[in-house]
Order: sequence, then C-alpha cells, then structure tokens
Amino acid sequence: MINPDLKKAYTTHMGVLIKVLLMSRGDVVELGTGPFSTPLLHWVCKDMNRKLISYEIDPEYYNYARQFRSPIHRIKQVKDWDEVNSTIHRGLVFIDHNPFDKRAPDIIRFKDSADYVVIHDTECENNFKIIWPHFKYAYTWKDCRPWATVVSNSKDLSQFNYPLVVSQ
Repeated sequence: MINPDLKKAYTTHMGVLIKVLLMSRGDVVELGTGPFSTPLLHWVCKDMNRKLISYEIDPEYYNYARQFRSPIHRIKQVKDWDEVNSTIHRGLVFIDHNPFDKRAPDIIRFKDSADYVVIHDTECENNFKIIWPHFKYAYTWKDCRPWATVVSNSKDLSQFNYPLVVSQ
C-alpha cells in the first residue's frame, strides 16, 4: 500500500496544474501517478467532463491509481514511457514520473502535440536545460521548492505572471 509522505514539497505543482487545467481544453495525460496529482486531475477533469489518461510504470502506484478509473479516466500500466503515444493532440500533459532522467526526453516528445506541458521538480535545472530551446513559452513557479514549470509552443504564458481570474 502506498504510504504518501505528506510533505508540502509533494504538492507544489498544484497551483500551476490547476491554472492550466482551467485555461486549457482537450484531453489530459498524466505521466506518473501519485496520491496528490491523480486525485486532483481526476476530480477536476470529471467536473470539466474532460478525458484523462494516467500512465504508470510502478506496479504499486498503478494499483493505487486504478481506484480512479471511470468512463472518462483511463489508467494504463506501461513497461516503458516510450509506449505513451506523444503524437496525438493533448490539451495538457503533466510530467512527474520516474526515472527522473526520463522526464526531459519525454517533455520534448510532447512539444508539438500538447498545448501545455506542466512539469514538477524543475529546480534541478541541469536536468531540464535541454528542453528550453524546444519551447516558445515557459513559466516557472519558484515560490518554494520543488518548482513547477509550464511550457508551450502554441499558448502564450504571460498570464502566469498574474493571478488567473476565471470569468463566470
């Protein structure tokens, strides 16, 4: 059974992730499930009636995530992250999977197919410096560690310098 470490550090992606969910459209993909991101994505996508596909390699995390299966939320176990199709258009891709050194290459794989890619743990700048030339727009939230970053080639991210206001 997954015993989540309930440290604040494991939740620092939530603000950026929620902002991008509210401003994006289309299907959502999660690479790497967890006790914080998976429920958050599940419930917000359910409320927005958006399709969500969560991918996981680790059997324990996969078994945890399976409880969130629904008609609009698929949970898929993969043996290799390269099995995830990165050519289909996605509104949002969330990257928070292991092994950590696989993140940068997978972010680059989604550069032309995702409107937004949200990445957790980007304070490890040496691990991500290869991705920046591949994206036109980037914003990194640095209020505390670990940082969270959103990148895009099709959506201007200047609104991330200000609080997002959702009109009703």
